[in-house]
Amino acid sequence: MPRSANQKLKLYYLYRVLLEKTDDTHTITMPEIQQYLESYDIAADRKSLYDDMDALRTLGFDVIGEKDGRNFCYHLGSKEFEVAELKLLVDAIQSSKFITEKKSNELIKKLTGLVSDYEAQQLKRQVVVQGRIKTMNESIYYVVDDIHNAISSNRKISFDYYKWNLDKKMVPRKDSKYEVSPWALTWDDENYYLIAFDSEADKIKHYRVDKMRGIEILEEKREGRAHFEEFDMATYARINFGMFGGKEVKVKLRFKNDLVGVLLDRFGKDITIRRTDDEEWAEANVDVALSEQFLGWVFSFGNAIKIVGPDEVVERFTRDIKAIEKLYNNN
Repeated sequence: MPRSANQKLKLYYLYRVLLEKTDDTHTITMPEIQQYLESYDIAADRKSLYDDMDALRTLGFDVIGEKDGRNFCYHLGSKEFEVAELKLLVDAIQSSKFITEKKSNELIKKLTGLVSDYEAQQLKRQVVVQGRIKTMNESIYYVVDDIHNAISSNRKISFDYYKWNLDKKMVPRKDSKYEVSPWALTWDDENYYLIAFDSEADKIKHYRVDKMRGIEILEEKREGRAHFEEFDMATYARINFGMFGGKEVKVKLRFKNDLVGVLLDRFGKDITIRRTDDEEWAEANVDVALSEQFLGWVFSFGNAIKIVGPDEVVERFTRDIKAIEKLYNNN
């Protein structure tokens, strides 16, 4: 019988059969293995398959053979990823706004190829966050790759930065390109951000990666190293609510005791919390970038959180409240 062209790939296809058709609760017999291999136009006798199983074990694959009733069955034990780990990755991909729906589906399909057909069904059942708003920027992967390349080569970048208009179209924020020194990428508030130094403004700024287009790696060396020597990404993200920038200021907040967990989640455990004369209330000083987003966060807690100081922040907050009241009174 002439050997098929696929015969040389027998070891690879044997591994694929074990990966796709077996797991800790699903096994396969030797006749079933031979049948699957025949579907790939590969002939295999038992003795050669025993040798191939040993070869896979030598290569580090956890091929397990054990007696099951009258049959001797095989399955692949530990794999590169556990199903529980892949479920976490699938959930993260599906819930990430910066990954398009198309790319999400492509990545999840690749992840399902790392487990058996039976386990893959569990991963598919995990995809329950459908219809959420996700980015439409299909080139985001290449933008991220270009940014990493610029950081590793210590180069500046230029790019167009876009925003939505009332026609629901993305348009450039300005006629000329932005030019910055990229230093880091971070994921915050379900979006991907570039953290960079703007030499013209002499400050650190952040940009939504999914709104960047036409990125170019420049010949100029990066600037702003001194600004990043003691840069703390976690602190930066805590201060900038929803990554909306503003003047950095220390704000004193008075809050009801049952909201202590909210403040610790938002500002971290390093903040100092003081009890007040009123047993139901406490106070804390927090660093924030003063923005409408921060004030909106305070407003969302109604009378359970109060801005105590500084006076300029209290005055701005009360002005905003009055402006909102006026807006609704005027219909």
